[in-house]
Amino acid sequence: MSTSQTKAFRFASALMLFSALALLLVGCSGQPTSTGSKPVVFGYADWDTQQFMTRLAGFIVANGYQQPVEYAPGANVALVVAIQSDDVDVHMEVAERSLQEPLQRLIDSGKGEKLGISFGGTWQGWLVPTYLIKGDPARGIAPMAPGLKSVLDLPKYWELFKDPEVPTKGRFYSGVPGWQALVTNEAKIKSYGLEDYINIFIPGSDTALSTSIVAANEKGEPWLGYYWAPTWLLAKVDMTPLEEPPFDEKLWNAEAGYACAYPLDENYIVANTGLKARAPDVADFLSRFNVSFDDLSAVLLYMKDNNATPEQAAGWFLKEHESVWTAWVSPQVAQNVKAALP
Repeated sequence: MSTSQTKAFRFASALMLFSALALLLVGCSGQPTSTGSKPVVFGYADWDTQQFMTRLAGFIVANGYQQPVEYAPGANVALVVAIQSDDVDVHMEVAERSLQEPLQRLIDSGKGEKLGISFGGTWQGWLVPTYLIKGDPARGIAPMAPGLKSVLDLPKYWELFKDPEVPTKGRFYSGVPGWQALVTNEAKIKSYGLEDYINIFIPGSDTALSTSIVAANEKGEPWLGYYWAPTWLLAKVDMTPLEEPPFDEKLWNAEAGYACAYPLDENYIVANTGLKARAPDVADFLSRFNVSFDDLSAVLLYMKDNNATPEQAAGWFLKEHESVWTAWVSPQVAQNVKAALP
């Protein structure tokens, strides 16, 4: 049995058990729509952006369209497989590049389709604190590297990032063990001719990596490394990406040393093809759903600062960003949603 088949089998078994124990049915204010009482099943993965968007869409479907909703937890790839087996209707965040093979198999099967883009491409890259380049007069910080724009400028400025463990080189905070970014960044350093100037430092965890950025910013000190967005951290801390050669598919491989910018990874709302026939109004809403990069970062910061659940974050977004989500739905649906807010 292949890995994907094993995952699919495990997911299907878990889903049947979960169903037997009764999946959580989100409250349906009023009567179901003409689409019938069969619930719209949202796949529920384990990271913040997906959980938030799932709960946001689920709340609108349940209360705005008065359509029953269920949430089926599962691993990322397993949820894509579950759409093909008709166990899940919607996955709110399928990264096209990261899940290229299972996504293509789903579409080729005729059981799944892309309804829209949940949010713009996930960004990855190398960054420095903005005050390093522009200064921060309010904090009395003068520009330290006003000419630093590109990764190719780092030989001029490596001493700013001097590694206390290897003082002949600058310190670069890379990915965490097990991340592909760790391998990619090492190859990039070689490709960009930075081996004599940069030493890779490997944080022990995502928390250690983000803490290093926050600590440097609080002290107004230089910092150089890898991060991605949208994240709560980049909504909180002002960082500037360093330019790299434009993304080129021909360079994006180990042999070419990943000698270009990270590709943007579009994040699609993927649904079972039967949803349009069963609940066309819901499918139409999902095709309009789109959270901007900045709004999503603000949501993640809200969750971080308030220790908020995805459900609480969805409620906060519906109240604070009414002009955004009301553009996705009819006035009647918007009225139903607002009436259901606590």
